[in-house]
Amino acid sequence: MTYADVMTTLEAKRERIIALHGELSALQATVEPQVVENYLLQGWDGPVRLSELFGDKDDLILIHNMGAGCSSCSMWADGFNGVYDHLASRAAFVVASPDPIDAQRKLAARRGWRFPMVCYAESPLAQDLGYRDLAGGNHGGWDAGVSVFHRNEGRILRVSDAQFAEFDDFCVVYHLFDLFPDADRNWQPSFSYVQEAAQ
Repeated sequence: MTYADVMTTLEAKRERIIALHGELSALQATVEPQVVENYLLQGWDGPVRLSELFGDKDDLILIHNMGAGCSSCSMWADGFNGVYDHLASRAAFVVASPDPIDAQRKLAARRGWRFPMVCYAESPLAQDLGYRDLAGGNHGGWDAGVSVFHRNEGRILRVSDAQFAEFDDFCVVYHLFDLFPDADRNWQPSFSYVQEAAQ
């Protein structure tokens, strides 16, 4: 097929994806919120309750990050860091991982992350919300994703969540690579490309 023919077909499919996103959004609006407890987490300045992460906002975006051992989670976080100011204008935004606070500080400094982080290794939050399997698996059973909360009359409500996976809507890298005709669907991110190039 010619370039123009393929682009026309692709554009039609992209319009279908946009329409499907609209359907997903409409369906999301019908979800009955899930009441969650005010979990105790470990913040960089000491213990912190989930309710405190809202700050002066009524909404909270909490990223479930598997920690420093996951290069994919680091890539997702790099992306959120780039749009952090936009996100924080609408809702509180916090990244949670099982890494100890000292390890979080080092990783955040190395990657230039600006968003707040908490450790939830000792909290049942991840397990209760479906982002940790105590039976184990990759990365100690921790899963990656996002939970969105709303604070209403003293209650904390989870209004939505989504797991992260390759080629999802939460990481632009895969979609840009997909524009190449020889796209490698098995590509995996690295922690540092500068070090690899120097070797």
